[in-house]
Amino acid sequence: MKPAGKPAGLHPDTSRGWLRRIWPIVARRKTLIIAAMLAGLLSTTATVLVPAVIGRGVDAAADGQQLRPYLTALAVLAVVRFSAGFAYRYGLFGTAHRIEADLRNLVFARLTELSFSYWDRVQTGQIISRANSDVRSIQLLFAFGPLVGMQVVLLGLGGAAMVALSPPLTLVALAPLPAVLIIGARLRNRVFPLSWVVQARSAELATIVDENIQGAQVVRGFTQEREQIRLLARAAQRLRWAGTATADARARHAPVMEALPRLGLALVLGVGGLLAINGSVAVGDIVAFNAYVIIMSVPFRMIGFILIQWQRASAAALRVFEILDAKPEIVEKSNALPLPNPRGTIQFTNITFTYPTSHTPRITDATAHDQLVFNPPEAVLKNLSFSVKAGECVAIVGATASGKSTIARLLPRFYDPDSGSIHIDGHDVRDLQLADLRKAVSIAPDDPFLFATTIHENVTFAQPDADDLAIQTALNDSAADFVNTLSDGIQTEVSERGYTLSGGQRQRIAITRALLANPAVLILDDSTSAIDVETERELHQSLRQRHNNHTTILISHRQSTIALADRVLFLNDGNIAAEGTHNELLASVPAYAQLLEAKEEVTA
Repeated sequence: MKPAGKPAGLHPDTSRGWLRRIWPIVARRKTLIIAAMLAGLLSTTATVLVPAVIGRGVDAAADGQQLRPYLTALAVLAVVRFSAGFAYRYGLFGTAHRIEADLRNLVFARLTELSFSYWDRVQTGQIISRANSDVRSIQLLFAFGPLVGMQVVLLGLGGAAMVALSPPLTLVALAPLPAVLIIGARLRNRVFPLSWVVQARSAELATIVDENIQGAQVVRGFTQEREQIRLLARAAQRLRWAGTATADARARHAPVMEALPRLGLALVLGVGGLLAINGSVAVGDIVAFNAYVIIMSVPFRMIGFILIQWQRASAAALRVFEILDAKPEIVEKSNALPLPNPRGTIQFTNITFTYPTSHTPRITDATAHDQLVFNPPEAVLKNLSFSVKAGECVAIVGATASGKSTIARLLPRFYDPDSGSIHIDGHDVRDLQLADLRKAVSIAPDDPFLFATTIHENVTFAQPDADDLAIQTALNDSAADFVNTLSDGIQTEVSERGYTLSGGQRQRIAITRALLANPAVLILDDSTSAIDVETERELHQSLRQRHNNHTTILISHRQSTIALADRVLFLNDGNIAAEGTHNELLASVPAYAQLLEAKEEVTA
């Protein structure tokens, strides 16, 4: 794995402006951009020539001359404008979409690198909003922003043509320009903070929708639909306010910016008419000049749109950069060691661990930059030490929040401990290649995640090339042969998160997935809690046959599950309070017996 750092393509200097930071990504497409801009320049030149040809044609018609040369020139210019304009816009929009794709890939790549602690403190809706709507805002600027560049060229060429025709009329036509620039600056200053608020409120809305979709059973189970609707309505109201404020700013400024150039047109017609009467300019020049003023009004109309889009893109880029600039806390060393043939020997030595979620910033809405302050959190594990032999089956038992699942998360380096060391086969896990380490350790959780695809794709997620025999063996060993009775067998499609299956079926599919990965260390984190006793008995028999080839860690409160273990570690207050066989602890540790008895009563 490549050492963590800034994403490739994004400039690492955070003191730079957002456009300078994103420029290396844009520069990758420089050939297409240059070609598109050359085509745009050709189209703009043809546009500027049209009024001049029309003016000369009007004068030629007044003098009784042939119009064919002028008509031919106009036809040629029309073809050039169409062809070059098509090439320009096609290349420009294509480039913008490529930049958008690059940004999405960078964001997704960074999200796959970030540590679990990052996901403990962010909201899914915020991430989705930044990866979608914010990236889209940046794409729109690159799609339409260069059009303004062409409009500036058009303004320059048209202005030069106007000066050549009549300097006095040019001054009259451009008189409103300073006012347009001043109003545009005011619009920009007003819209930028509103753009940030709009995007933050949109992300807040997306978060509420996402949570209600993911937690639909909870919402309906507690009949909180009306409250959630009110919550969404309040968020929508805040978004409406921000959107209305933005629309109000545009409504106050944009019409004036568009109307001022038309005032210049009226002045040109009045002053130009007087000059024509006095014979200072030809009628064809007035016609051409009028066309130039109309053409040059287009850039003025686009100024408001681009200013607003620029502010949106600026705010969006800052939000996207918050993801791209986030640094993984779990980093693989540059000289990390491989783990080619793991045996599964485990050693925890003086491990102390505290979850970092309580002292890290939380990305939520417009207050994303604020640091949240909490009291120092309490350590979950405190100077914990234990060892597991290769091929041994060990159960970890403890009260809720005693640190059982934390041990499972530390072993594959989902987190790093505050102090102490964890070794597998004699190697400190921090010295190993992450891919090898995580192939050596598989976890089947109590609430497994299944993808919205076939059961086959789910069970072969870690081993896509597994053959049918290996898959069927894993299904049998995990008591998941119910799959064969489904209408489409292992090719049966499951819904999002696998909710078309029962809880016990999902757990067995997750165990199958873990078994098929053939890890050296198999961790079953309360992964049979939703399975009936008879099915669990079948599963235990298969695991008993298998566990000689695996180091197995069982995290459970079920006595039937714990009895499978060669040894039990009783966890209390972040440390090992006692260890021995299940029967030994029942007889000698009252707290152990009381805990299991209480759990049995709860589940009875």
